[in-house]
Amino acid sequence: MGASLKGKVALVTGSSRGIGRAVAQRLAAEGATVVVTARSKAPMPSARAGQNQVVSGSLDETIEVIEAAGGRALSLTANLEDPGERDELIGRVVELAGGIDILVNNAGFADYARVEDMSFDTFDRTVDHYLRAPFALAKAAIPHMRARGAGWIVNIGSVTGVSPRRPFPDASLVRGGDVVYASTKAAVHRFSQGLAAELLGDKIAVNCVAPSTAISTPGAASLIPDGYETEPVEYLAQTVLEMCREPASERTGLVAFSLHYPWHHGLEVRSLDGRTVLPRREPPQFANPNINPSGL
Repeated sequence: MGASLKGKVALVTGSSRGIGRAVAQRLAAEGATVVVTARSKAPMPSARAGQNQVVSGSLDETIEVIEAAGGRALSLTANLEDPGERDELIGRVVELAGGIDILVNNAGFADYARVEDMSFDTFDRTVDHYLRAPFALAKAAIPHMRARGAGWIVNIGSVTGVSPRRPFPDASLVRGGDVVYASTKAAVHRFSQGLAAELLGDKIAVNCVAPSTAISTPGAASLIPDGYETEPVEYLAQTVLEMCREPASERTGLVAFSLHYPWHHGLEVRSLDGRTVLPRREPPQFANPNINPSGL
C-alpha cells in the first residue's frame, strides 16, 4: 500500500465494474478512503439499443476487492439520471466520509446509433451522463474542496472526443454510431480545461483522462469491434492517480491519455493494488495521431 493519498476522501462514480472499479482500487491502494457509487448494489438491467441488458459487476464486489488489498472503501447507491439523487450525492459523501478531496466523474451510458436513427431519449441520456452529471457533481463538490484548502477533479474522457483522422478512412467512422457520444466527450475535454482555469485560484485541480485506444470492460465490450486491440485498464488508473498527486499550481487543465501520458513523461505504472510495477507500454502505431502525448 502506498500513502500518497493518505487522509484523502475520493468519490468515484460508476465504480461497480470496469474503469470505475479500477480507478477506485488504485486510489485506495495509495491510502485514500474511496466512496464507490452506482445505481444499485447489485447488477441491474440497463437499456441499450432498445433492449434491457444486465451487465456484471456490483458495488459489493468493488468493496471486497479493495478491502482484500488492504484499502478502505464505502458505498452509496445513486442514480445519476435522477436529479434528486444526483444533487444529493456529494452531501451524502461528505456526511458519510467526513469530506471530499477527489471527485472522479466516470459513470456513463453508451448506446451507439447513427444520428438519423437515434431517439431523443438516448440523446438526452447521453448528454445527462457525460455533461450534466459531471457539471452537477463538480458544482456541488467545489465548496467542500475549497473549504478543505484544495481538491482534485478528474473527468473521464474518450479518444473519440479527439478530431478523427481525415479523410475518414476508418470504416467505423463511416458506419457511424458514436457521433453523439463523441461530441459529449469532446465537451467534457473542454469543460475540464475551462473549469481548471476557473478554479486555479482555489487550489482545485481539474483534469481529464481518457483511454489512448479502448479498454474492454463489461459495459463497453459490445461496442468494441472484433479484432480491435484493447489496452490494460491499469495504465488509465495510474494516469488518474497522477492527476491527484500534484497541486493545481503544478498540474491542472490537462487532457491526458492513458498510454501516451505515462510513456511521454516516463512515469512508473503499477498494478491496481500498487504492489507490482508494470512494463512500460508504448502507444500503438494505430492510435489517433491527433493525441497530444504531454496532455497539454
